[in-house]
Amino acid sequence: MRKISLFIAMSLDGYIADSKGGVDWLKGQGSDNESVDVYSEFVKDIDTILMGWNTYHQIVTELSPNEWIYSDFITYVITHTEHTSSEKIRFENINPVDLVKRLKEENGKDIWVCGGANLIQQLVNEDLIDCYYITVIPTLLGSGIRLFENMKHEIKLRLLNTQSYNGMTDLIYARR
Repeated sequence: MRKISLFIAMSLDGYIADSKGGVDWLKGQGSDNESVDVYSEFVKDIDTILMGWNTYHQIVTELSPNEWIYSDFITYVITHTEHTSSEKIRFENINPVDLVKRLKEENGKDIWVCGGANLIQQLVNEDLIDCYYITVIPTLLGSGIRLFENMKHEIKLRLLNTQSYNGMTDLIYARR
């Protein structure tokens, strides 16, 4: 069965975006020569990405408007409005819980939940996320979009690994 992994960054106070939805604060404390490429290692086991409409829209309008940066993967975008799907980007007006349950049963590599908060919260509330890859950014935002909010129940995790670089800390947890 395919594994569902959340791979995301958050501020030290638990936000994945500022109060305007911005993510320009997603960087370490110093120079890039202290960086570690955790992304490339993570995506080796991924062939499918799941994201909400707001995340998709931010990627194609702000973060990478000239090129679809996830062209190596099949991406499912959860949206309530109709859009034309392509071979690599599939727009779905479906309950994300149902979609994840279906995708887990299909053949393939693991599935990356990319964002946003609403989608993540729905999957967390149904305890569908197997692994949590969270990078803590050395910034206190004070407000914005919280990563974990309105959870229905406690979820116990087991720490698998940590690493720090450039002021950031990667935390990798698995569901117990």
